[in-house]
Amino acid sequence: MNELSQNRQKMPLQIDFALLFFSVFFSVYLPAVQGARTFNVREYGAIADGRTDNRKAFVRAWTDACNRNGVSIVYVPRGVYMLGAVEFSGPCKGPIIFSVNGRLKAPMGASSDAENWIAFQYVNNLVMKGGGTLDGQGPSAWSLNDCQTNPNCKQLPTTLKFDFVTNSRIKRIRSVNSKNTHIGFFGCNNVNVSKVSILAPDDSPNTDGIKIGSSTHIRISRSKISTGDDCVAILSGSSRIDISNVHCGPGHGISIGSLGKYQGEKNVDGVSVRKCLFRETENGVRIKTWESPIRVTVSNILFQDILMDRVLNPIIIDQTYCPISSCNQQTASHVQIRDVTYRNIWGTSRSPVAVSMECSKQFPCQNVVMTDVVLAKFGTRGSSKSLCSYVNGRFFGKQHPRPCF
Repeated sequence: MNELSQNRQKMPLQIDFALLFFSVFFSVYLPAVQGARTFNVREYGAIADGRTDNRKAFVRAWTDACNRNGVSIVYVPRGVYMLGAVEFSGPCKGPIIFSVNGRLKAPMGASSDAENWIAFQYVNNLVMKGGGTLDGQGPSAWSLNDCQTNPNCKQLPTTLKFDFVTNSRIKRIRSVNSKNTHIGFFGCNNVNVSKVSILAPDDSPNTDGIKIGSSTHIRISRSKISTGDDCVAILSGSSRIDISNVHCGPGHGISIGSLGKYQGEKNVDGVSVRKCLFRETENGVRIKTWESPIRVTVSNILFQDILMDRVLNPIIIDQTYCPISSCNQQTASHVQIRDVTYRNIWGTSRSPVAVSMECSKQFPCQNVVMTDVVLAKFGTRGSSKSLCSYVNGRFFGKQHPRPCF
């Protein structure tokens, strides 16, 4: 079997393991919901007036649910609830369904120094659903979140953060106007995200849609992300990440990285982005690394069945990443990128350069494979082109623009 065939077969096997886990888990626990006990936050004193801070009521409901054996439901009825920064911590004695049917509103401005607005930590077997909305009230604080224009900027909270959460599912949740990242994962394993809606203006600073770090077997599907930064960002130490049927735009695309900035970073391995639509985004699929001596590897990456609709930079590998005016470029990037496949990608580019691969002079990109990549220049003037440096790769099938390696 040749190397290309091996790459094609590797990723589906990895994803099937996670799907099998979820099918078994939910076949066991969903029938048990009939015997679950419901903990209604209203019965713990929550007031849906949009003004009263309901942290204490929410925490009391969570604590009772977490300490109960068997399946428990924390229920947030319809209505508008003001909620200060809150942590829902485990481990819990049984599975928990956190059902948000109302609208949760964060405090205005940057009144809290908390890193997260709503955080779940050390929880196993969590389902978060309900069709409700998390309103981060970002417009009241975005001016403090842009460090390029505001010297007094401060770190604003992530709307919804999962730390060390395992065997869980997030579905039918809507996040609007986050102050910072909408949804974040760190140290998580076996989490399925589906049918989420993420919305913020295209000029909202640092409002990444979903950010994943040091996590494995994370699946994101059937979701729409419109925001001011990356739709999805995959960071250090992440592996077996599957993204499918995601509509991205506006935003900065789906990115691996940035990597190579901090000591102690870990490899990124096994990322699949499939059946996605990018509409009027700044970037499409991107891998970005800093020029530094920090050594990590990005490997086994698949971008497949993707439509680019008027994307400024559809395909990018940038190993000279520097989003600020001046960078301490100590050396060429020491991040090794290898085994990257682009297959069946088509659409339009708003810039003449539809494919840009600027790899490291010291650690060139290895085994980059392009199959049936057709990206036309949007508009009536000129045609698309590709630019490359330090890329070792192969191409097959239809190609426009012609590959530059």
